[in-house]
Amino acid sequence: MKKQILSLVLLSFFVATSYAQLRQNFYQTSCPNVESIVRSAVTKKFLQTFVTAPGTLRLFFHDCFVRGCDASVFLSNPNAERDHHDDLSLAGDGFDTVIKAKAAVDSNPNCRNKVSCADILALATRDVVALTGGPSYKVELGRRDGRISTKKSVQHKLPHPEFTLDQLNTMFASHGLSQTDMIALSGAHTLGFSHCSQFSKRIYTKSGIDRTLNTKYALQLRQMCPVNVDPRIAINMDPTTPRTFDNVYYQNLQQGKGLFISDQILYTDNRSRPTVNLFASNNNAFNQAFVAAMTKLGRVGVLTGNQGEIRRDCSRVN
Repeated sequence: MKKQILSLVLLSFFVATSYAQLRQNFYQTSCPNVESIVRSAVTKKFLQTFVTAPGTLRLFFHDCFVRGCDASVFLSNPNAERDHHDDLSLAGDGFDTVIKAKAAVDSNPNCRNKVSCADILALATRDVVALTGGPSYKVELGRRDGRISTKKSVQHKLPHPEFTLDQLNTMFASHGLSQTDMIALSGAHTLGFSHCSQFSKRIYTKSGIDRTLNTKYALQLRQMCPVNVDPRIAINMDPTTPRTFDNVYYQNLQQGKGLFISDQILYTDNRSRPTVNLFASNNNAFNQAFVAAMTKLGRVGVLTGNQGEIRRDCSRVN
């Protein structure tokens, strides 16, 4: 028992000392214009395709929840994270956004090979949130890129569409994130889309339609997702304002329009409903909670100093 406690203490110390080395002005002397360079590249990509926004935001979440925020999701090998079935739906535009931003940063002689892919992903994520109407916020920097990426490491690390509140809380708590953080981060579903297979059981049950789902909305979903639908068909996560980062996601939950079970449970469970109601009625409260949660998420499992590297190519170790 004492060994287990000691191990937990040492782990907590390691995690704390790692993210304590992150700071907002990390590149002040080595690449002072990094934020404007990344923002320009991300904006250019966003103007080409809206998928840039949800694709990049989801990529950041998936990266941080597996092995920490170390850009390991970018690595390509015969057994990589991105080949796990939970990552196969990650949008290519998310990867491309970071790759283009990395190229823009490295095209500056003063910045070449000085900024990690992990930090560029964190900055790009902030930028796509702001570009879609969400809050802009300070990003802590100083992450190093990981050298390991395995398909096995993804298993049981990402939330699934049918998760209960307890399952969500347990998974997020394992990364030091509270229930409020989890609900705020779920608000990222105000952007993006899902394939019909992820929620088909809610609209085609033995007894008809999932009773927690708004009936009119469910019938609309049936029209868009008929039986044997093309698996490539995508449905907006937010049926009301799908291209705007706002608190309408929570208002949708109040109306039974959460696409996933794991979305709607945030309202149907009495323990989380008050927070949903707060965010639904107060966009500023949601924005503040989202920024706080993103800052905490950005510290998860980070590598700093000599713990990792700064990749020249985000898809392969140096």
